[in-house]
Amino acid sequence: MLVEGLKLLVGLWRRPAAAMGAVLDRGSALFALIAALAASWLLPTAAAPRLGFFLPVVALALAYVPGVLLLGALFGRLGSLGAVFQRDYSPLLTCTAMAWTAAAAPLAVVAWLVPAEALPWLAAPAALGFAALMFFAVRTLFGVGSGAAAGIVGLSWVPLVAAAFLWGPIHYLLGWLASPFFLLYAWYFLGGELSNLGAGLRSRQGFHRMLEAAAINPHDGDAQYQLGLIHQQRRQYTEAARRFRNAVAIDPEATDAHFQLGKIAREQGRIEDALAEFETVLRQDEKHNLSEIRRDLGGAYLAAGRLADARRELEIYTDRRPYDPEGLCYYGQTLEALGDAAAAREMYGRAVEAARSAPRYRRRVTAPWSRLAQKRASRLKG
Repeated sequence: MLVEGLKLLVGLWRRPAAAMGAVLDRGSALFALIAALAASWLLPTAAAPRLGFFLPVVALALAYVPGVLLLGALFGRLGSLGAVFQRDYSPLLTCTAMAWTAAAAPLAVVAWLVPAEALPWLAAPAALGFAALMFFAVRTLFGVGSGAAAGIVGLSWVPLVAAAFLWGPIHYLLGWLASPFFLLYAWYFLGGELSNLGAGLRSRQGFHRMLEAAAINPHDGDAQYQLGLIHQQRRQYTEAARRFRNAVAIDPEATDAHFQLGKIAREQGRIEDALAEFETVLRQDEKHNLSEIRRDLGGAYLAAGRLADARRELEIYTDRRPYDPEGLCYYGQTLEALGDAAAAREMYGRAVEAARSAPRYRRRVTAPWSRLAQKRASRLKG
């Protein structure tokens, strides 16, 4: 545990995005918390009375991590708050403790070598380093975009500020909660719930180890595909593409793997590669993923400037799925590029209406297409 934990810690300084994924796969919550306590103890300011070096870790566990989970549930639309806490609390706490250690350890070393007056100037870079590492942690764990991850991290200091203002009542309450009688009572009645908070990391790592073991079999393409999905959700596209290519090498008819390779290529701007993968999927199953292959192929054709091909695919798709704002928006853009402004405005209007009538849980996905459709429609009117 010690050697692996130190390797992960060094990885956070070298390749933070990949290292956060490794923390989720192989990290130890116990090592992360002990390392964070050690880093806090080494800070000169931790020499406060009454073991004040515990304070940063307590603040992270009781204020910062719950605040990030709340912000993720609100802005990332990750599900209900209770489900998010049970699933993501221990993985996020582990990533946060590792991020704190990686940011605080260099500060602790340098702080003992410089005058005390220089400490405020050193604290700012350490805070920025912690925020940068938390950006990768949030993006990797929640699978949100870079903008959403930056927004969540940018607002994540609010719970700490609130806790600072309420420190008096909180300190008084913690004094009561720390009594042996209450701790025994809480463990007896709430032990199961508390252990569930730690199950999130264990279940993730157990599932990942199972897939890694299955992937050793050179004939198990599904394990490669499932590992690819994990890395794709974390936005680790290089590793995801490698896993999907392994699945295709095992089974050239692995339509799902071809489809995901096309999506990654399109995300990275490799349009010709995306077209090759999508066309393979279309040949294998022209209704793949509820016909979304038609939408994504049409969008790739649009990006490549092949407007007639884009129109053909998107016309088929919008006939089959008339309430998908993304497909309607692509179709409107195609018609606009072909010079049919009236038909383009109609498609943009349908896209806005489809987004407006979508179920609430789909709003995060449909809202960007609604905004784009409104913007392009207003431009056509002008």
